[in-house]
Amino acid sequence: MLYYLFEYLRDAFHMPGAGLFRYLTFRAGGAAVTALIIAFWIGPKIIRKLKERQIGESAKLEAPETHRKKAGTPTMGGLIILAAVLIPALLFADINNAYVILIIFVTAVLGGVGFLDDYLKVVKKKPKGLIGMYKVAGQVLVGLVLGGTIYFLPHLFDQTLIPYATKSTMPFFKYGEFEFGVLYIPMVIFVITATSNAVNLTDGLDGLAAGTVAIVAMTLAVMSYVSGNAVWSEYLNIPFLRGNGELSVFCSAMAGATLGFLWFNAYPAQVFMGDTGSLALGGAIGALCVLIKKELLLPTLGFVFLMETASVIIQKAYFKYTKKRYGEGRRVFKMAPIHHHFEMLGWDEPKIVMRFYIIAVLCMIISLVSFKVR
Repeated sequence: MLYYLFEYLRDAFHMPGAGLFRYLTFRAGGAAVTALIIAFWIGPKIIRKLKERQIGESAKLEAPETHRKKAGTPTMGGLIILAAVLIPALLFADINNAYVILIIFVTAVLGGVGFLDDYLKVVKKKPKGLIGMYKVAGQVLVGLVLGGTIYFLPHLFDQTLIPYATKSTMPFFKYGEFEFGVLYIPMVIFVITATSNAVNLTDGLDGLAAGTVAIVAMTLAVMSYVSGNAVWSEYLNIPFLRGNGELSVFCSAMAGATLGFLWFNAYPAQVFMGDTGSLALGGAIGALCVLIKKELLLPTLGFVFLMETASVIIQKAYFKYTKKRYGEGRRVFKMAPIHHHFEMLGWDEPKIVMRFYIIAVLCMIISLVSFKVR
């Protein structure tokens, strides 16, 4: 909104400094700082309200014994993240941009699904929250809207998207483009569902999901800026998608929001993001990769999320297999997701989180290097 306001002030009144809002880098920086300020400002207020209403995390039986002391910590802190992401995005991004409209839609809807799940768990005291089938239905619906819009209406974005609508660039290959064709919409649904659930699984230690998402968001900010810049995209031999750079404003807001939330979520956590935050953030990461045409880079960029999800799948599959074959279930890990495995080995929670951050930074570097090493 400020983008159009200052554009009007520049053209109508020649207001000094108003022209700064033409620059993506300025607006991205403004969005990040605004997101931090909003998180710092509303964070204590929301935490206080959650405490007053006794909206706290219940003890998880599937977590290590050390997590019992976390029972009662306020949850649904994802409300802080949603406010700190969406408000700056609406203020600093071009809200008529189709990329921006879609990413805000994905984040808001999945945030709503997560909020409903948290509400049923902690307010209505339903241990399982939203029925899994309904949660997946929400994720599928979001993926269907996102994939269907790109597949059937690529002209809504810009003519530059049309040749690449159902394609994805292949990392580390100079001329590599993978054509999904009729499988494009199912692929988008899978990406949205997988990433939103993966971040949800990662949100098991204080600060782990928030910090990792911040690292991924900063990486995606660079990627979207490059994809929307004709000079840089030509130099790096990647598809130029006019208007895609506006996503860097959203990514910067997401990085600022998660870092602001981390202030309250770092060990020992004052608040948990809950499904309200994790489903929204995970879905946003998946949607951003789809919109930037970097879906195939997700396993590298989101390696921490992949590792967490894979550990759960391996654990369940091996348990079922051994129970069927030997009569008793056996485990690969002491506990899944894998961050609990390291806890059971005796690692301190802050040490696990910090080492996962290091892995996420290494993956960020590899992902950015893939732009040039092709």
